[in-house]
Amino acid sequence: MTRRIGAGDIARLVALLLVVLAPLVLTDFLTLVIGVKALWLGMAALSLTFLAGYGGMVSLCQTALYGVAGFTMANLYARHDVADWNAVVIGILTAVLVGLVIGAVASRTEGIYFVMLTLAVGVVINKLFEQEPKLSGHAGISDIVPPSIVGDPTHHQTRLYYSALIAAVLLYLMVRYVVRTPFGMALQGVRDEPVRMRALGFNIGLHRTLAFGLAAFIAAVAGIFSVWFNTQISPASIDLTRTNDVLIVAVIGGLYRLEGAWIGAVIFAVLDNYVRDYTDRFNTVIGLVFLAIVLLSPGGVVGIVESARRRTRRPPTPPRQVLESGPP
Repeated sequence: MTRRIGAGDIARLVALLLVVLAPLVLTDFLTLVIGVKALWLGMAALSLTFLAGYGGMVSLCQTALYGVAGFTMANLYARHDVADWNAVVIGILTAVLVGLVIGAVASRTEGIYFVMLTLAVGVVINKLFEQEPKLSGHAGISDIVPPSIVGDPTHHQTRLYYSALIAAVLLYLMVRYVVRTPFGMALQGVRDEPVRMRALGFNIGLHRTLAFGLAAFIAAVAGIFSVWFNTQISPASIDLTRTNDVLIVAVIGGLYRLEGAWIGAVIFAVLDNYVRDYTDRFNTVIGLVFLAIVLLSPGGVVGIVESARRRTRRPPTPPRQVLESGPP
C-alpha cells in the first residue's frame, strides 16, 4: 500500500533543503557558531526528547553521557596516541556502556525519583572528571584536532557543518525507525501503562534500560561533535549549566517531537550569538523565553505551530442530505 505524502513530510523536506543550503548564504562564522552548534546541541536534546517523549523518562544526565564520550575520545587521542577514529568508536561505546548501567539502576525508579537520580549521576560524573587529573582535571583537555574528512572549526567550517548535518539526519531517521518497531511500540506502552504492560509479560526494566542505552548512543555522538566544535573539553562543558541548556533546548523546541530538538537548538544558538552582543544577561533572556514557551504551549514551538495549523484548517463540509420524497 502506497503511503500518501502529507503536509508534515513536505515541511520536513523543505526544512532539510534549507538546512543543506544554509552554508551558501551564511558566513563561515555563522555557519560555525549557529549551524554546527545547533546541530550537535540538537543531537544532545534528541537523546532527551527520545527518552521523555517515547519512554516517559526525563533524564538529567544526558550531558554527562556526552561528556563521557568526549572525555574518553580526548584522552585516548591526546594522551595515549590512539588513532582518531578508534578513539571516537571507543568513546561512543564507553558512553553506551555507562548509559546501560545508569539505565539499569534508574529504571527501577519513576517520576521525581528518576529525575533526581539521573541528576545526581550527572553531578557525580562531572566531579569525577573535575577532581581526577588522569581523566581531565580542572583545565580539561585541549587541542583536539578533528579528522581531516570531518573538517575543523578554524579552516573547514562548512565541512564540519555537513559532517554534523549527516550525523544529525542519520540519528533522526534511526529514532523514527526505532519508535515504529515492536520495541518502540512496547516502549510507548511502558510509558503509558506500565502496570498493564508488566501484566502482559513485558520486561519493563529491560525496555527502559535499552532505551537509555540508545539515548546514550545519541548523546555520545553529540559529545564527539561538541569536542570537535570546541577543540577541547573540560568539566565545565558538562556542569549543571550545560545540563540546563539541553533541557531548555528540548522544552523550547518541543519535548515530545523529534524535530523540536533542532528547532530549540537553533533558537538557543541564535540567542546565544546575538544576545551576548547587547547584554551579559543571556541566562535571564533564555530563561524568559523558556518561561514564555512553557506558559504558551507545553508542546514547545512545534506545539504552537501545530495549534495554529489546526485553527486555520477549515472544518470539513458536512455531506448534503438527500431528502427522500414520499410516493406520489
